[in-house]
Amino acid sequence: MVVMVLFAISAGPTGSSDLIFLLRTAPALPPRLLIRRPVSRRSSADRPRPASHRSSSAGSARSSGSCCSSSSAPPPPRRRRFLAGGSDAGRAVATRRVLDMGAGENNPLGAQNAWDMLSEEQSQKHITTGSGDLNGILGGGIHCKEVTEIGGVPGVGKTQLGIQLAINVQIPVEYGGLGGKAVYIDTEGSFMVERVYQIAEGCISDILEHFPHSHEKSSSGNKQLQPEHFLADIYYFRICSYAEQIAAINYLEKFLGEHKDVELCIYTSQVRIVIIDSVTFHFRQDFDDLALRTRVLSELSLKLMKIAKAYNLAVVLLNQVTTKFTEGSFQLTLALGDSWSHSCTNRVILYWNGTERYAYLDKSPSLPVASAPYAVTGKGVRDVSSNHKRVRVT
Repeated sequence: MVVMVLFAISAGPTGSSDLIFLLRTAPALPPRLLIRRPVSRRSSADRPRPASHRSSSAGSARSSGSCCSSSSAPPPPRRRRFLAGGSDAGRAVATRRVLDMGAGENNPLGAQNAWDMLSEEQSQKHITTGSGDLNGILGGGIHCKEVTEIGGVPGVGKTQLGIQLAINVQIPVEYGGLGGKAVYIDTEGSFMVERVYQIAEGCISDILEHFPHSHEKSSSGNKQLQPEHFLADIYYFRICSYAEQIAAINYLEKFLGEHKDVELCIYTSQVRIVIIDSVTFHFRQDFDDLALRTRVLSELSLKLMKIAKAYNLAVVLLNQVTTKFTEGSFQLTLALGDSWSHSCTNRVILYWNGTERYAYLDKSPSLPVASAPYAVTGKGVRDVSSNHKRVRVT
């Protein structure tokens, strides 16, 4: 059965509970935002006066035998100066921490040379999408240590592809897969367990077709190639508000730390893919302050990029579409604006070309722009040329 984790956070219609939750879960503010310089409210007698007036006042004070002079007054408090990123002491601590981490040979947060990075990238296995043509434009599939955004119109197969990736990441290593687990964060309620079971059966049938005798030689082959085993390794989070979505992403790092793969590396998690379906739903419905929404989403995207690299997993963000007025006409574009496009490593746009589904690689740091057809069948995402019966997703 699918592991389900529900966040029970009461949020009123006014959103006040959400605002309090955001303030409590927000990261600590730098000192320059926490320190407030007190505003001095001086009386008219304490205000600066002309030099002639001060000299006459000082002379009258000396003539009256006063034991205190103006020079003995305490100097005004010095303004504390902070550079960008906090105080000098805070930056020194951060620099020392980075240098200490770089001393470890296997620490993923330390310094690496370009050759080691290239060798590591070439040795990485990719998560297959189920379609050979789609894998071709993606350089072999979905890449680990990267954030991939997949967007498109309703019914084009975004959720189907997300479920397919959650199943395919569990393909055992001896069959060419990663043998990992999946985290599925559902914000729209489109995750159907019956459909997951069908896609798992389709994945198993493909494995048995390509490796007809390999599972008999493996002692754990019969146990791994069962739909129940695939469903049990999907950790499902049902999200009902943007506050719960922020809480789930903040909880991810702790959750992944509790599911480390100690046999491979202490920084590699058993979870090899995190899917958010969709990342935009609640932020489009409940967020009125667009500037605040942009800042919150930027913080979430940075956290997801950090998680992807630190735990050697893939992050897949499913996105919706919206209309944009460009060159005198309305055009469909992915939601959250142009600033959000910088929050992902790869961007794939799914669209209809007549009755055929196509995937368009819109952004990638190492791959050319390309498009490829794919089909959604009863067994999941497959090539268009396959003999499986296609399914119209509504």
